[in-house]
Amino acid sequence: MGSLQERLRALSLGTLKGIRRGIEKESLRVQADGKLALTPHPAELGSPLTHPHVTTDFSEAQLELITGAHDGVDACFDELTTIHQHVYRAIGDEMLWAGSMPCGLPADDAIPIGRYGSSNVGRAKSVYRTGLAHRYGRRMQMISGIHYNWSMPGVSTDDYFGLIRNFRRHSFLLLYLFGASPAVCSSFVVGRPHELQPLNRHTLYLPYATSLRMGRLGYQSDAQAALAVSCNSLERYAALLQEALTTPYPAYEKIGIVGPGGDYRQLATSLLQIENEFYGTIRPKRVILPGERPLHALRQRGVEYVEVRCMDLNPFVSVGIDAQTMRFIDVMLLHCLLSDSPPDTPQEIGALRQNQHLVAARGREPGLRLDRDGEQVALAEWGRQVVDESTEIAAALDAVHGGSGHRDAIDSAVAALRDAAQVPSARVLASMASEFDNSYVGFIRARSELAKTALIELPIAAGTEAYFRALAVRSVEEQKRIEAADTMPFEIYRENYLSASSLGR
Repeated sequence: MGSLQERLRALSLGTLKGIRRGIEKESLRVQADGKLALTPHPAELGSPLTHPHVTTDFSEAQLELITGAHDGVDACFDELTTIHQHVYRAIGDEMLWAGSMPCGLPADDAIPIGRYGSSNVGRAKSVYRTGLAHRYGRRMQMISGIHYNWSMPGVSTDDYFGLIRNFRRHSFLLLYLFGASPAVCSSFVVGRPHELQPLNRHTLYLPYATSLRMGRLGYQSDAQAALAVSCNSLERYAALLQEALTTPYPAYEKIGIVGPGGDYRQLATSLLQIENEFYGTIRPKRVILPGERPLHALRQRGVEYVEVRCMDLNPFVSVGIDAQTMRFIDVMLLHCLLSDSPPDTPQEIGALRQNQHLVAARGREPGLRLDRDGEQVALAEWGRQVVDESTEIAAALDAVHGGSGHRDAIDSAVAALRDAAQVPSARVLASMASEFDNSYVGFIRARSELAKTALIELPIAAGTEAYFRALAVRSVEEQKRIEAADTMPFEIYRENYLSASSLGR
């Protein structure tokens, strides 16, 4: 196989130029006072069921902004910025919450679940979210983040799974370098056990936390904790996922499919309702056909790209992520792809989950040690090793794209591993302490206002608003077409979609 450096040198310039990345960015819509907006999805943004760039995640108040796939970081960043500019012009007095952990939240049952119209596919999306609410509570679903989708030409399904195994091993580095959620509004944990410490009357935190979003209080599931889904092959991954999708889970059987009043409570009583409910720092992905299950698409046509899911919103950046961070992710994913990737084991999967929780809660703690192959190693030492091994990758990407952006991203990571005060999570706490009386909501509200002002004042390209208006109109027309074409009762649709045969073999 050769060394990482030998594999890198074997890649053609065309292959490196062919790397593509896209972003899905979640944000809560909030009122000027920082409270959750309870208004419906704005009509100016079109249909969340069919719009290609603007949809909702769990809630009507949780926007998801989606770029296309780009062969350049700057083009991807520019499109994300343009989508934000359009959204801000459509939401009036509201803002997009600049932090991953939620704003001040109302009572759980007052958080509005996303609505997608009367079609079977639209109803299924809402019922799925209702199931999440019954299983985990609505507050947990209001956490927002960035998903980074990445592909490279000529990468096989087996190679992508090798990348995924290595990414699971090294994702602690992204939590340390880019985690930006060390504190939370106390409303998020009302009625929940936690180990957070008070910072002020309405703010809780952990002093060395990097990403509460990716820790035990974040988008986690005790039910899924027993899942040790191997990524040694597509076949093994698919078999374990199918088991979770088809085996009834007692606690969810108690919830039931339909309530006493005839309203659907969830799509299924299995451990996972659908594939999207499986949590993880990274997923293998494939563009699906209309009505197709994601697992069926993977089994039939293999992995097309990977989705990195562990990135917090950076409140110091108006669109939540900057180009330097994107370049570092590109470098790291290439490192994961080109490095040796031994098979995983249930023991390693468990140890890596524990590493994730440690770094999320205590990542900036001096001398913090993680489990690497059964041995304890300092986070800073392990992280520096990964970064040092990536310098030639950064140089290769700079040679392809020009400039020194990838090398600059590496240098910034080296500096952050040397001085934890430089990482976003430390900067968040420092800013909260110096300017906002240690108030998480006060800090994020101020950052949200700054982002809104910056993006509203930023010149927008001619024709952009007309383009998005046309997209919104077309999305509504497409939703109506889907609704008019439905002939199957929803229950039959649900049973067919969730059947074991729909998952492929």
